[in-house]
Amino acid sequence: MAKLVMMMMVLLCILPAIAMAARRPRSIGKNTLVVQGRTYCETCKFGFETPESSYFISGATVKLVCKNRKTMEKVYTAETVSGKEGKYQFVVHEDHKDEMCDVMLVKSSDASCSKITEGREMSRVILNHYNGIASQIRHANNMGFEKDVSDVFCSELIKKYQVDEDEV
Repeated sequence: MAKLVMMMMVLLCILPAIAMAARRPRSIGKNTLVVQGRTYCETCKFGFETPESSYFISGATVKLVCKNRKTMEKVYTAETVSGKEGKYQFVVHEDHKDEMCDVMLVKSSDASCSKITEGREMSRVILNHYNGIASQIRHANNMGFEKDVSDVFCSELIKKYQVDEDEV
């Protein structure tokens, strides 16, 4: 009986550790950080996403740039393309301690929605391990493009979301 209790105690201590180790992707090293986000198209020029007037854009080009805070010199750059449902990802294998890192839109893959939305074109991310964030994954704000001409159903959505028509 004592052996059974001892074996159960060992299993209760070891199983959570095994589960946590299995959950972590093997390709992510100790210093590696992953930046994730999405690109979208806003059809009514509200300046924010809505379920009725936004859709995710796959194939959009996104850039990550880290700069030295004092000299503003670019220290690191990378580019990627958004995939399914507008998701993009950067895998960064180094810590960017006190640098300013921004993810920014470069180009849309959708010709009908290629204008970069002002105020939604960039997202700042923290790429160091000394900030209180336990995860190695950094989430950038969604960034958007807008259509040149608003869709016909936008007037109804303006009423629904109580957007001032002068702002659109």
